[in-house]
Amino acid sequence: MIQMEQENSALKLFVIMMRAHQRISDAVGADVKGFGLNPTEFGVLELLYHKGDTPLQKIGEKILLASGSITYVVDKLEGKGLLERKSCPSDRRVTYAGLTEQGRALIDDVFPKHAQMITDLFSVLSTEEQQQAAELIKKLGHHSESIGKK
Repeated sequence: MIQMEQENSALKLFVIMMRAHQRISDAVGADVKGFGLNPTEFGVLELLYHKGDTPLQKIGEKILLASGSITYVVDKLEGKGLLERKSCPSDRRVTYAGLTEQGRALIDDVFPKHAQMITDLFSVLSTEEQQQAAELIKKLGHHSESIGKK
């Protein structure tokens, strides 16, 4: 009986989390679309904004993007004049991506608006509840990762 209750509770939580994830993703996607970007493009620009020039090989790790997609996204952002590729002076095999002046101006303008939208999105929870949720979701993520490796 207890195992059935645990199973029902876990399944209910899974559905709730997946629905919440979809709704949050939709809201974030709509927000960044208003800036003329898709979520992946925004993620790359935001990474470069906060971390500075980054090797192309590291971008995928940082924003959870497959290596084949990195080139496509970087090409699109480069075509829009928002980032540029830079050769590494010490290792010719490494290429960095960095914001252009136009890219920096864009992200300087849109990031505060995006951060406010995220703040508004999570304002239904108190700061303490947000911290508790973050810890619980992190705990679940670490556990899921260990189960996935079995």
